[in-house]
Amino acid sequence: MTHTIQLPFPAADPFILPTAQGRYYLYCTSEDGNGFPIRVSSDLQHWDLCATVLGPGKSRWGKDRFWAPECYAFHGRYYLFYSADWKVNPTGARENFRIGVAVSDSPAGPFTDLADRPVFDPGYPIIDANVYTENGRFFLYYSRCCYEHRVRDLEESWIYGVELRPDFSGVIGEPVLLLRPEQPWEGRSAPQTGRRWNEGSFLLRHNGRYIMTYSANYFGGPDYAVGYATARHPLGPYTKAAENPILQRSGPITGTGHSCLFRGPDGSLMICYHGRTAATGEDRIAFLSPARITEDGRLYVLS
Repeated sequence: MTHTIQLPFPAADPFILPTAQGRYYLYCTSEDGNGFPIRVSSDLQHWDLCATVLGPGKSRWGKDRFWAPECYAFHGRYYLFYSADWKVNPTGARENFRIGVAVSDSPAGPFTDLADRPVFDPGYPIIDANVYTENGRFFLYYSRCCYEHRVRDLEESWIYGVELRPDFSGVIGEPVLLLRPEQPWEGRSAPQTGRRWNEGSFLLRHNGRYIMTYSANYFGGPDYAVGYATARHPLGPYTKAAENPILQRSGPITGTGHSCLFRGPDGSLMICYHGRTAATGEDRIAFLSPARITEDGRLYVLS
């Protein structure tokens, strides 16, 4: 693929799962937060709707605001990690997000929660699950919400990683802080929002190094953008790239963020992300762009 593809339907927080059968499954947040549409394609341009899964009344633990699904093939089955507002809320927190996991025998669903509770409770709201596996170990990456997380004069969202139990029933050890807003571009929307974000992480291993993409700035504004950081271990420490951001508003597309990396039909590296245009309005639309990792390990998004 040598050019950017705009998908013809809303698809916020998109995640693409390639399968051995040559099909690509797209999971995303619906703008109303009431469940996860699943679409399938063989060429990344023509997509069929398979189903809409989970959502209010279908989740065993989530109440509403179902966000950011990611699906993986593990143990011969398909596991959908997602964020939602937890029903258990004794303090009445306005943001009570946690991460859960549901399972299916098919990438198209239906999906059933593994438990009647989230994977774990760190004591603060979390979203944007991403899972990485290596040598029989599983790692969960997530974003701590800005809500009531004040750092000096701003509220901030930070990215953490923690090892998962192999059966996804909980975590091993304590979460490790991996990324927090530090680079100047990550504060573009702070004057308007009083917040800074690092969120929406995705991990890829390349030539013995770990490349973590992430998003910064307000997701609803034009300055939402993507950077990356690298490490020698899945749990860091991570060093942010000096050339960040690698994906930001350009031409008619603004609000570019919440990305994942995958290999296209020809084996080339691609990045999937959402954005907006004047024509699409407030709906977040998925875009697919070619990407490249150079010999010295730098990640680039190509136009």
